[in-house]
Amino acid sequence: MTTLMVQGTTSDAGKSTLVTALCRWVTRQGVSVVPFKPQNMALNSAVTADGGEIGRAQAVQAQAANLEPHTDMNPVLLKPNSDTGAQVIIHGRAVTTMNAVAYHDYKAIAMQAVLASHERLSAAYPVVMVEGAGSPAEINLRAGDIANMGFAEAVDCPVVLIADINRGGVFAHLVGTLELLSPSEQARVKGFIINRFRGDIALLQPGLDWLEERTGKPVIGVLPYVMDLHLEAEDGLDQRQTDKVDQVLNVVVPVLPRISNHTDFDPLRLHPQVDLQFIGPGQAIPPADLIILPGSKSVRSDLAYLRANGWDTAISRHLRYGGKVLGICGGLQMLGEQVHDPLGLEGAPGSSAGLGLLAFETQLEEEKQLRNVRGRLALEDAQVSGYEIHAGVTTGPALENAAVQLDDGRCDGAQSVDGQIFGTYLHGLFESPAACGALLRWAGLRDVQEVDYHALRERDIERLADLVEKHLDTGLLRELCGF
Repeated sequence: MTTLMVQGTTSDAGKSTLVTALCRWVTRQGVSVVPFKPQNMALNSAVTADGGEIGRAQAVQAQAANLEPHTDMNPVLLKPNSDTGAQVIIHGRAVTTMNAVAYHDYKAIAMQAVLASHERLSAAYPVVMVEGAGSPAEINLRAGDIANMGFAEAVDCPVVLIADINRGGVFAHLVGTLELLSPSEQARVKGFIINRFRGDIALLQPGLDWLEERTGKPVIGVLPYVMDLHLEAEDGLDQRQTDKVDQVLNVVVPVLPRISNHTDFDPLRLHPQVDLQFIGPGQAIPPADLIILPGSKSVRSDLAYLRANGWDTAISRHLRYGGKVLGICGGLQMLGEQVHDPLGLEGAPGSSAGLGLLAFETQLEEEKQLRNVRGRLALEDAQVSGYEIHAGVTTGPALENAAVQLDDGRCDGAQSVDGQIFGTYLHGLFESPAACGALLRWAGLRDVQEVDYHALRERDIERLADLVEKHLDTGLLRELCGF
């Protein structure tokens, strides 16, 4: 058994992408590998085969390793519901909500969950490919660290350090990070990878030579900047789009402070007939064919934010002129008449008025609903698959006109009688080609091109493995992976 850990000099240095690439590359060598992230902070999550919740990036890495996602791949997940607090998910289940100070004291307990998961994975797979979080040089977080060097020291594994040259200051990032580590931590860094390089590598070579001489560590390789690589973001919104054709559907998504699972919209970004716009604070909602209300980790506070920006008025005007509105998960709850949070699961206990567009109410309950589902949309009887992650229980007469008939016999969501409003708890519904086509036709697009999102993601995972083969020292990687 071998554990190899990828750490980054900064957030978004490329850790998730590199682990995805390495998982597929190792799999190509005929060796079983499993992804692992000890602690993740993200509002994009996935439902696992064992009925829990992990970070979305680990689900993509599981695909790269040809595995079903499992809760052991991300034993600690933090889902922020304010600037200072987060829901704490251990082994796929929400256990509590804490502020940052309280969680700092809780880390010793969380570490036991991390080590238990790692032990199980190590017993089942010859290679465990680990992704760190943020930077190991965040001095204020080093005490009790479970996400970076604290974990690496506990399991005694080698570390590869990746830095993003596109940000500038890459040599300062690498040398400075190394200098801020303890001697034992420095010793376990076995090499550097520079990410997102543009230009002639010959111009970079003097810097690489200096770096190796200065640190005594090898540069494992330099990965190029890839313009059209589309993998699901761990947290930040990815607004890149593919080239569009003449016939385009205009789709608008208001960006809420606690927007969750915005990876729902990746298939729309990549669709050649969809112009997707994310609208931020202070921006007016422009004319559109479809407005989508996204998932939210704090529905009531995000409702207040929506109103403060005047987006509720814009939605009403949009509907008056015949536009369509889709609500997903928290967005579905916003479409109703009331949202009740008596236990204060997402903020102060209380109730908030919804947009009043559909006749139902939602009450947040302590037990979260987590399941992967299949079914058929009421629209065109189209096949759909997706996943549910919500604490809300929604009841009311509007649900009699369901949006989805699930294969397990349940009904999901609701449609308005006039057909302009559609709400569902299902995340990932645009990933099903039939469901995506039906929804785009409902929103007004004729002659919809079918796009296989899973095939696009698989293509990009293969491209990442090709980059490893071409640009990294695979001999050293084989040694670090123990084969």
